[in-house]
Parts: sequence; C-alpha cells; structure tokens
Amino acid sequence: MKSIVTLLLIGAAAGLLGALCGIGGGIVMVPAFTLALGMDQKNAVATSMAAVVVTALVATANNMRTERLIDWKVVMLVALSAAVFSWFGSDWMKQLSSPVLTKIFAVVMILVGLRMLWR
Repeated sequence: MKSIVTLLLIGAAAGLLGALCGIGGGIVMVPAFTLALGMDQKNAVATSMAAVVVTALVATANNMRTERLIDWKVVMLVALSAAVFSWFGSDWMKQLSSPVLTKIFAVVMILVGLRMLWR
C-alpha cells in the first residue's frame, strides 16, 4: 500500500499550490504520482483529474465566501468548452502510450513556464 504520509503530502502540495497559483493541482499531482508512487502516466493523469474535482470545489466555495472573485460568465463558457473537450481528451489519453503522454506533459509544462517567465 502506498504511504499515507506520501499521499497526504502530495495532496497538501497540490491543494496549496493549486489554490494559490490556479494550477489545478495536476501539475503537482501527475509528476508526484509517477515519481513518488511509481504510477503509470495514464493512471496518474486519470487519478489527478478525479482529485482535482474535489480541490476545485473546495477552493471555489472558499473564493465565493468573502469576496466576489469569480467571473461566472467566464466560468460558464470556459467550463462548457472544457467539459466537451475533456471528454475527447480523455479518450485520446487512453489511446496514447504512457511515454508519449509523459513527453506531452513535459513539453506543455516547459512552454507554459517559459511563457510565464518572459511575460
């Protein structure tokens, strides 16, 4: 069985950084699941997506509590589009090999990181 402490630490890092930086937690969880837990890339992606649902709901509830930080018009359009395309993306993920998924994930992280550094 996976170490409960390791899982709690991954959750703490994903929740804190996800809520603080808006990264959704997947940037933390997917590498942690593969490196620290030895999960296959496909399992790591699918497990991360399921966990992000809970963290997003909790952070959203807290963001609504004291200030009106959420632009619900943006949420509706983006969520609708994201929901439709996540269905296709999860089908595509199942067809790709784990090494290919790992490379795609790494390239996306590098490109986004570089863009943020030079912004």
